[in-house]
Amino acid sequence: MAASPTPTLVLVPEWGTGHLMSMLESCKRILLCGRRARSFSITLLIMRPPTAQATSEVEAHVRREAASGLDIRFHRLPAVEPPADAAGVEEFIARYIQLHAPHVREAVAGMSCPVAALVLDLFATPMVDVARDLGVPSYVFMSSTGAMLALMLHLPVLHQVVTVEFSQVDGEVVHVPGLPPIPPESMPCPVVDKKSPNYTWFLRLGHSFMDATGIIANTADELEPGALAAVADGRAVPGRPAPPVYPVGPVLSLGSSDRRKDSSEPPHECVAWLDAQPPASVVFLCFGSMGWFEAAQVVEITAALERCGHRFLWVLRGPPSSESGAGAPDGSEHPTDAKLEELLPEGFLQRTEGKGLVWPTWVPQKDILAHPAVGGFVTHAGWNSVLESLWHGLPMAPWPLYAEQHLNAFELVADMGVAVPLKVDRKRDNFVEAANLERAVKCLMGEEGRKARERAAEMRDVCRNAVNKGGSSDAALQRLSEALHHGSVLPPTM
Repeated sequence: MAASPTPTLVLVPEWGTGHLMSMLESCKRILLCGRRARSFSITLLIMRPPTAQATSEVEAHVRREAASGLDIRFHRLPAVEPPADAAGVEEFIARYIQLHAPHVREAVAGMSCPVAALVLDLFATPMVDVARDLGVPSYVFMSSTGAMLALMLHLPVLHQVVTVEFSQVDGEVVHVPGLPPIPPESMPCPVVDKKSPNYTWFLRLGHSFMDATGIIANTADELEPGALAAVADGRAVPGRPAPPVYPVGPVLSLGSSDRRKDSSEPPHECVAWLDAQPPASVVFLCFGSMGWFEAAQVVEITAALERCGHRFLWVLRGPPSSESGAGAPDGSEHPTDAKLEELLPEGFLQRTEGKGLVWPTWVPQKDILAHPAVGGFVTHAGWNSVLESLWHGLPMAPWPLYAEQHLNAFELVADMGVAVPLKVDRKRDNFVEAANLERAVKCLMGEEGRKARERAAEMRDVCRNAVNKGGSSDAALQRLSEALHHGSVLPPTM
């Protein structure tokens, strides 16, 4: 008797690395977990990204995963015309993804094996309708925080209760169940203007979350107990039970950072430089794959680093060019390699030689965060970077730039206690004055930051214990695997 075909998890990711790889790494854990019972495969539905730079990155990920030896299949969806009239980044992404819905439906219906579930990026959440029509379970993958999840679920309620802009609320704070009162300036970028299409789309996404079979979250119960409890016990959406949430994180592709001792490859030049520095003496400044600064901001950073007196490793990127995505409709304006002689004040490199290193291009961030010479992290507060920092027990000074990063920064300081505050002028395009950065770095690396360092060290153990066998995230993964095994599946087409 022929064996039954292996059920597949069909993934619909957004093309950005932080979304795509976080989702894929999480589902690979499900695949490996499933091997202990009834196995799964993974089918990745690939949309053509709207920029050449993003396309190149996606293809690099596909080549790497195709060579992994895991049961991962790739299905390229037909190209669609990007919306030309989108007013904002989030609206563009959501609309562009939604245009693929007919192709997703066709791809899923045509699978030659049972479909265990459709796993949707948060921007693809309206496709729960596609899954429902096909009789397939749907799971939203939340690549951001539990706090952002609670906010998105609660946003339709807030929309009814708060009739003015959040910046005009009484008491000057926004109340979201499970979170400390949020200052309006810490609200995520897509919701700061209720008149914008971005806000309208986030309302729709918040509604759609409630129609999913479940929610897979890249966090851990112990990292964000308040937010996750508020979702689980129904406070996020009063009167309607939310789908079950499976916090399976931190999900990280650590690469060489945990295997460096076994590697025969020479270390990256930045890592070699760190090898010569005293333990916990270096502050690391890095702002993600899309983080870059104008010349005026660079001057403020250099002044702060000279005055604070601490050793530093600073990843400084140059402004995007048209070839790297400047003006890209999806907001993916990829920085270029920095021309240090043009961006840095005259004499800065000479004055800081031996004490600081400015690096103008990509760095192996995970290897750097794992290095014992690094004592603190000035970060844009993207969730993947935050999780990498917590995995290695490093305190942070968050400098949010876009998306939900302002909420992340607030949570790191006010709720988790793993970061020191940095005064960011949101009205001036997140400008930070030299005195404020100097103060934050001194706090982060000095006695004032001791509590944040201690708390970050505790979170290191929390993160690792959560994903170890018997930990809370391992248990959530087991529950998710069981739910997928027992959920309804779409039979193969005849």
